[in-house]
Amino acid sequence: MVQERAVGDRGKLSIGQTLRRVRQMVYGSEDKRATALAQLQDVERGDPFRILISTILSQRTRDENTTLASENLFSRYRSPEELSRADVREVKRLIRPSGFYNMKARSIIKVSKQLLDDFNGEVPDTVDELLRLRSVGRKTANCVLVYGFNKPAIPVDTHVHRISNRLGLVHTKSPEETEAQLVKDVPKRYWLDLNDLFVRFGQTICKPVGPKCGTCTLRRRCPYYETVVAPKGKAS
Repeated sequence: MVQERAVGDRGKLSIGQTLRRVRQMVYGSEDKRATALAQLQDVERGDPFRILISTILSQRTRDENTTLASENLFSRYRSPEELSRADVREVKRLIRPSGFYNMKARSIIKVSKQLLDDFNGEVPDTVDELLRLRSVGRKTANCVLVYGFNKPAIPVDTHVHRISNRLGLVHTKSPEETEAQLVKDVPKRYWLDLNDLFVRFGQTICKPVGPKCGTCTLRRRCPYYETVVAPKGKAS
C-alpha cells in the first residue's frame, strides 16, 4: 500500500488524518451547525437548480440567512421556468434575509432565463459551462458540482482559504490560488467532504476572530497556533 503523503510543508499529518480530526471535532461539538448547502442537499436531494440559486443567495451573507431566503423563495418558485417569469419585486421580498437582495433578485431571474435559453432548462454539470452563467464564479460552480451533482470538486470560500493557510496546507494569497494548490495536492477521494468539513470547522472552532484553539486537536501541528496564538499566551 502506498502511504498517503502529508500536504503542506510540515509533513506531520496527511490530509486524510487532518480531515478525520476535523470531522471528529465538528460532529463532536455542542454546536451542531450544518452548512446551508449541506442542509439543502439533504432536504432537496441535491437538486442542482436549488443548489445553484442558493449558492448565489449565499454570497456575502451568513448560512442562516441563506437558509431562510432559500426556503422563502422555493416555497413560491420551484423551477427555472417559474423563476424566470417571476416579478422581481416579489423575489426581492422573498430573498430579503440574504442581503443585497436587489442585485441577487435580478441575478437569479436572469440565471433562470439563461438556463432556459442556453441549457434547455437544465443546470450544466461542468465548471466551464457553469462559469457562463450570470453571477457564477469558481466557488459557486464548484459548490454546484459537489452539492448538486455529487461530483468531486473543491469549493473555496473564506473559511476554506483561511483554514488551509492556518494549518499550513497551502501558502496562498487568494481563494483561487488555494483551490489550485488543494486540487494539486489533495487526493480526489477527499474533495467531496473538504468544503463542508472546513466550513463547519470555521464556523464553530477555527473562527476568523477568537478561534477556539484550546479545544482544537490540531493545535500542536498548526503553524498559526504556534506562531500567532501561543506567543500571545506566553506574553500575557
